[in-house]
Amino acid sequence: MLGLTTVSACAVGGFSLEKAEVDRSILTGSVPDDPDRAADSSRLSDETTIRNAVSSADIEGLNGQAIPWANAETGSRGAVSAVSESTERGVLCRRFAASRESFDGVRMFTGEICAAGAGAWQMVSFQPA
Repeated sequence: MLGLTTVSACAVGGFSLEKAEVDRSILTGSVPDDPDRAADSSRLSDETTIRNAVSSADIEGLNGQAIPWANAETGSRGAVSAVSESTERGVLCRRFAASRESFDGVRMFTGEICAAGAGAWQMVSFQPA
């Protein structure tokens, strides 16, 4: 019986929607205004990691083995395979295939990097396979 008395007291004391106000003391997190921008920055960071893995690889020593890569910044990882080297118009380039495992799934890519001078390499293409 005590339980019913308590419940009825709440109903009698009353809560009125007309008197309710927005509680501005509650703070919540926000969603980025452009989720694609965050994904693009992660992908660019992964592309840089993949470029570094391909550019530092010993092509002759690979013997067809894949080159593992991981990006601690994004949590992505994968492997680079089918690395081939050629010289086009006097510029050393490397073509490759790469897998990318990330929070949004697993994807395959093909790409090409070329020497840009002073030991630097530039990503020329990086496309979904």
